[in-house]
Parts: sequence; C-alpha cells; structure tokens
Amino acid sequence: MNYSAELLELIEEFQDIDDKMERLEMVFDLADEVNLLPVEQWCDTTRVQGCQSEAHVKVEVLDSEVNFYAGADSKLVQGLMGILTMAIHGAKADLVLSLTPEFATEMGILNSLSPSRSNGFRNMFDKVMTEVKQQVD
Repeated sequence: MNYSAELLELIEEFQDIDDKMERLEMVFDLADEVNLLPVEQWCDTTRVQGCQSEAHVKVEVLDSEVNFYAGADSKLVQGLMGILTMAIHGAKADLVLSLTPEFATEMGILNSLSPSRSNGFRNMFDKVMTEVKQQVD
C-alpha cells in the first residue's frame, strides 16, 4: 500500500506497542491531532451514522488536496479521528482514495476496540471516502 510518510510512521509506532491499553492511550493522545469542526457546524450532513458517539466529519477537496475536519463528544472517537486526520489531511485526493481501512488493521487499533467502536471507525472512514470521491468526480 502507498502510505504517506506520516502514516507509515504512525503505523510503525502502533505496531511497536504490544499492550492494548497502551495502544488505546495513544489513540486518546491523538485526539489533539484533529482539525476541529466547530460544534455549531455539526448537522445531519456531517454526522457519522452508525457511531455510538456523536461524531461529525467534514471533507473539502481544494486543488486535489484533501482537508479534513472532525469532532466528537468522545475522546476515544476524537482520537480515531486524529488517526484519520494524520492519514488524509493535506494529502492528494488520489492518494486518499487509494487508502483502505487496512491501515488501521495494520496498526492494531481495530482489534483493540469494542466491535461497536471498530464499526464506527469504519463508518467514519467510508463516509470520508464517499465525500472525497464525490468532490473529485
């Protein structure tokens, strides 16, 4: 898979952590990486369906570069958004569209989450990919 240098580094950092609780702590720390979508902009259009928390994402593609904004009422979900921010914000749309949720599996985070949180991450990922694709087409 063709990952950005930043995403490769993040994957390697997560792979170096064997303990699931440490991995989750690192996810919490990544909540600070999110480009915050102000609560005033949260609406049905930005809502991530199927996420057990209140989670919202907004994607803009300008000059084939993806800008990603997000926010959630859960620090864990916001940490997952931080991972997605590092994976796609500022990247070229064609690189973003080549991503699959496999990078999260390689990191080992999906099996560190409850099934509902893992499903929420996949729903967020799918929503972002759909929005990027719509703006590129």
